[in-house]
Amino acid sequence: MTAPMFDAPIPRSALLLGLAGLLPFAWGAVTIWSPQAALYTTAYVGPRFIGPYVGLFYGAIILSFMSGVLWGFATKAEGQVAASGYALSTLPALWAFFTTGGGSEAAAVALIAGFVGLLGLDWLFWRHGLAPPWWMKLRLILTAGVVLCLAPVAL
Repeated sequence: MTAPMFDAPIPRSALLLGLAGLLPFAWGAVTIWSPQAALYTTAYVGPRFIGPYVGLFYGAIILSFMSGVLWGFATKAEGQVAASGYALSTLPALWAFFTTGGGSEAAAVALIAGFVGLLGLDWLFWRHGLAPPWWMKLRLILTAGVVLCLAPVAL
């Protein structure tokens, strides 16, 4: 049986790197709300790093990255659990690939749904003891951050 999710502390490096991974999402939201931040970013880094573009592109990349993380968790299993884990681990990347077209609002809604669905997969892998005990605590924090940052694009 897996330990309760809020008993295990998140390793500092995992927490800091996870929170740092929210920065592109947050910057996308900031540049939606602040035209001045969008202008400066466009001038110094380029238009791909503002507003919906950065959040949507980065969101698709992160869902694909998380497929790899889940695949790694599946390697800890054997037999049918491993086979199911490998199959399920492909879903976030496939979701990102097939659902992020059709305009920024639709893509943002699809990504939000993808990250919420990923949270369900995280829980499943965690429940089977394939993810570390602290995994769900970290994933809840990061998923909430992603959803909050993508919401302005969806709206």
